[in-house]
Amino acid sequence: MGLEDDEHIDVCEDIEIELKRQYEVHADLTDAICIFALESAKTAVRKQCGFAKNEKIPDHPLAQGIIAACVAIGMARIGKVNHLTLAEYLARIDKIKRSVRRHSAFGARGYYEFIQRFV
Repeated sequence: MGLEDDEHIDVCEDIEIELKRQYEVHADLTDAICIFALESAKTAVRKQCGFAKNEKIPDHPLAQGIIAACVAIGMARIGKVNHLTLAEYLARIDKIKRSVRRHSAFGARGYYEFIQRFV
């Protein structure tokens, strides 16, 4: 699934806008924490949708904004806009997580340095 054929690319953009905002609000937010927060956000979204009932959501202070934003975006979009499914939404979070991991090779905030030019 490339960018040009992703019918839910706007979902990725919404998440990236929130990630950029979190990086700007929290100067000590690193890509490693962002990856952790995105993984936790997947659990939080599943939990909000009635799944993952026994899983815990970490309460790391730098991750909370990312988790909350991903849940809010998911609840606003899943099943409501362009027939986005839970699985498709979680796949978009994974796509962004891979990008964060890839750009973290360029420094502790490499992903932020990358997205601030585009978002």
